Amino acid sequence: MQLTPDIGGTDQAGLAARVHARLDQRLSRDVDHPVALALSGGGDSIALLRLAATWARARGRRLLALTVDHGLQADSAAWTAFAAEAARAQGVAWIGLDWRGEKPTTGITAAARLARHRLIANAARDAGARVVLFAHNADDIAEADWMRAQGSTLGRLRGWTPSPVWPEGRGLMLARPLLSERRETLRNWLRGQGADWIDDPANEDPRYGRSRARQALQASTSAPVAPSRVVATPAVQPIILDGGVIQLDRSVRASILAAALVCAGGGSRPPRGDRLSAVLDRLRAADNFVAVLSGARLEATADRVIVMREAGEWSRRPIAPLRLEPGQAAVWDGRCLFTAREPGWTVVAAHGRLSSLTVRDRTTLNRLPPAARAAVPVLLRDDETAPVLAGKGVEQRDLTAERLRLALDETTHEDDLNHAPDGVTPWNPLFSRKDIPDRGPTLGLRTTEDLNEPA
Repeated sequence: MQLTPDIGGTDQAGLAARVHARLDQRLSRDVDHPVALALSGGGDSIALLRLAATWARARGRRLLALTVDHGLQADSAAWTAFAAEAARAQGVAWIGLDWRGEKPTTGITAAARLARHRLIANAARDAGARVVLFAHNADDIAEADWMRAQGSTLGRLRGWTPSPVWPEGRGLMLARPLLSERRETLRNWLRGQGADWIDDPANEDPRYGRSRARQALQASTSAPVAPSRVVATPAVQPIILDGGVIQLDRSVRASILAAALVCAGGGSRPPRGDRLSAVLDRLRAADNFVAVLSGARLEATADRVIVMREAGEWSRRPIAPLRLEPGQAAVWDGRCLFTAREPGWTVVAAHGRLSSLTVRDRTTLNRLPPAARAAVPVLLRDDETAPVLAGKGVEQRDLTAERLRLALDETTHEDDLNHAPDGVTPWNPLFSRKDIPDRGPTLGLRTTEDLNEPA
């Protein structure tokens, strides 16, 4: 695969105009919350920093640069200091983040990438940002394609996509306004501005897949190949029911099914391709069956196909009780966010505790599919032994509906993103009121039409 000028911009003079136009397509103007930017100090990110800084000044936005020091190179501290100075020279706020703790001996590249996304997501969300800019370019697309051809499971780069980490990245989108630009175009533009950047020696180290891809593409003499494009086909969108249950059509596309399974399961690891294909084949064949993938349970019957959290996972992989600290939002099982106004509350699963609930609470849960009931969170009070569905002074918010909405590309602009704190909907999947002193919740319904409305 060989990159050629028709794959990505080579016009340096028009670079700023092109990038600013792409930022305008995605980002809001004249709002107070910042736009975050991942800044490594390399040529691509320095170019993005300068281009985004001029855009932000003209559009009334604040820009926040975030630099992660992985601690893997002897010069990493100096690189971090360089990135900080580059940001400040552009009048951009800057925060340095450190990847602390023991590093793995294998799979270091993937681990570092995951740590970087987690650190950036937490810092961006804490600052109130809803979008993080990354500086991937057309060469990165070609290198990733080459690596996948060699057997890598590296994901495809897109210009607008949810943060890949969960729950740290809840409510955050990643924007890549340089995807159509060539790496050398960006560097030539920087040279014209007299700007410096860092060249990481790891980029030339053949021990790393990305370096091997870069060297192979530079030496390639094969015919030019444009980046692959996926043609969208019409699909029946999922419906979000009570308790984080997702209803699907048997004609569901693979990408939608994978997203539904990950969101219902509360994790971040998508199902293996072979297992996903097997489930799709059975759906198309009108089979009635049950399958468990990505921590989620799929039930296909003659009447409907539903996906929900698999409660049996707690027997195989127990989840520690979640102690709520007053005023601090905390995510439980990747699916629900709790905030308590007073101490003394702990969140656990209903699994193994259904018989201890009140008759009224059990009646409420009986309106859910039988397999979904044990996966519902319940509250334990320090001075009481029986669990309850809801407690006075405790607010529960659902993460599943908003997460699925972002995963299915139902947003195209920053204005479409959820304005509620922590990237969640202010809707409670089980309870019609935020606080339920009498512990008598009623169930509500969330539809696809609801998901299209910003909260």
